[in-house]
Order: sequence, then C-alpha cells, then structure tokens
Amino acid sequence: MRIREIDATAVQTLLAAAVAAPSIHNTQPWRFGLDADTRTVEVRAAAGRGLPMTDPDLRARHLSVGAAVFNLRVAAAHLGWEPVVRLLPAADDPDLLAVVHLAGGGEDGPPFLRPLYEAIERRHSSRMPFTGRPVPEAIVTEMIAAGRMQGARLEVPDIVGTRRLLRLTQAGEVRNASHPGRTAEAHRWLTAPGLDSGYGIPVAAVGALDASGQIPMRDFAGQLPVPHLPGLRFERHAQVALLWTARDRHKDWLRAGQALQHVLLTATSYGLRTSMLYQAMEWMDLRAAVSRSQQRCPQSLIRFGYGPEGSRTPRAVAYAASPSTPGSAVSGEGTATPG
Repeated sequence: MRIREIDATAVQTLLAAAVAAPSIHNTQPWRFGLDADTRTVEVRAAAGRGLPMTDPDLRARHLSVGAAVFNLRVAAAHLGWEPVVRLLPAADDPDLLAVVHLAGGGEDGPPFLRPLYEAIERRHSSRMPFTGRPVPEAIVTEMIAAGRMQGARLEVPDIVGTRRLLRLTQAGEVRNASHPGRTAEAHRWLTAPGLDSGYGIPVAAVGALDASGQIPMRDFAGQLPVPHLPGLRFERHAQVALLWTARDRHKDWLRAGQALQHVLLTATSYGLRTSMLYQAMEWMDLRAAVSRSQQRCPQSLIRFGYGPEGSRTPRAVAYAASPSTPGSAVSGEGTATPG
C-alpha cells in the first residue's frame, strides 16, 4: 500500500474543504494545526469569534466545528486516507475540539465519504424561496441515514408538525429582533459591499423575507440602512427536518455538527438546496418546546427543497506552514476568498 505524503497540495485540499463548512453568522470559529510527522490535524476553537449573546453555551460553535471536521474527513477520503477522529481528546485543553489522524493511504478512503467531496464546493445556504416540489422519499431516506451514521437522528415531520416547528422558529425570530444585544451582535457580522473581511454575512447573501410570514427566515439587516430585497412569496408547504441527539454534551454537539454536514452534503449531491432555521434553538424554553421529550435534544432545523442556488459567503482561507521543528503543530489564516 502506498502511503501518501502530506504535501502543500494535500494541505490546501484538506483545509479548503474544512473552512467551506457552514457556521453560525459565518463566524468560522475554528483553527487548524498540522503535525506532518504523525499525519494529524488538530481542530481548535478560535478565540474572538464567539457569539456571547446568541450562543452563550457555545453549542452553535461546536456544531460549526463539527461540520468542519466532517468536511475534513471527506477531503481526506478524497485524497485516499482513512480519517480517524477523536473528539475532545484532552481534558486539560478544552479549546482542542478534535484531532483527525490521516491513516492509510493510496486509494482506500472510506467509500461513503468520497462521493461527497464534489458537493462541498456546491453547498451554500439558500435563503430564497423554494419551488415547493416534494423531495422524493428515497432522497429523504438517504438524508436520514446520513444523520444516523454520525450518531444523530433526523426527523421529517408531517404538515402539522412542520407548522408547529415553524411557529416556534418564528417566536425565536421575534425575540431576537426585539433583543438589542442580539440584534447588535448580528449586525456586527453583517458585511457591506467592499468591506469583505473573510467573515460574516455579506449584504448580498442575506436573502429575502417571506411576504406571507409563514417561513421565518432570519432577518440579519433589520432596520439597518442597507439594501433589502423585497418580500417574496415562499413555498406554501415548507419541507423541514429536525436534527437531534439523545444526549446534550459537548461531544454530542460535535457529533451533531458532523451529522448536520453529512445531511447537507447528501442533499446537495441530489441537487437540493438547504438553509438553517435555528432561531428556536437559541432560546431555552423554545428549544424545550421543539423537543417535547427529555429523550430528544434538538440541535438544528433544516429547510430543504428545490430552488435557486444560495449566494456564496466569504471564507478566511486557513493554511498550515511548515513546522519549524519536527512534529510541531502550526496553524494560521490567509486572505478571504468566496466559499
């Protein structure tokens, strides 16, 4: 078996995939460290990119990092490695959220991961109306299986259940819009044209609001004096899926993030568009109402269907330089590019 060495091209492929993961408000709350000698990638929380008002318990940050870890696994499989993941590997180092070892080499990457690589670049959140065309049951079944493979559950409710979840999401959106601290925090991550920092939500990617009020898309701009799309008529019957785990520990959040990205990439591979309806998850009582059971810990609500491609949001490209000493871990960030 040929053991592939970690060269500059491989590093670029791995990290470009990792940073393409979705993150709340596009904060990209991750850092990467590479040990080329042991062929391991460390994934750490990035200081200064938290949302203390919106995400005080850091759950959304863990989901975001989990999604990046899954993309890293897919890219590793694409390059022929077997990615072996350890979550929260060091009790005395809480910022170290995951370590990915690149085992094997040649052409033995996991077959269930390799086909998802092309979907990484094509997946973008679409905050625009969908057509309402039903997604075939076979595709939904694959999405459910994708979540289960990563240790989570994906539940697709009926029309009555969907409306209940949308009402709870709407309640979260109303609370966020009336909360000065949360609106100010969201506005800090909104970027105007020509001021691309590599992070945040560009005004052009904000999307439209549902003129009928049935589907509660997040209103990033609010009353800010920035260009707004006119209200549009969204699909009459939204298709949503609730991602949940049986427990609610930090490790479960990281697993849920991997499950979330596996579901999103599976949907993308079939030409579906997706977006997150996360507002109810940001309020303890609304999240409990979403669950309706102590046996389910809701992690995210996914809207999916057929429709226009989502606008690209920027990424601050991560890079790994050559270590100054053998075995040392390094990380950094480069310039912003679309992602």
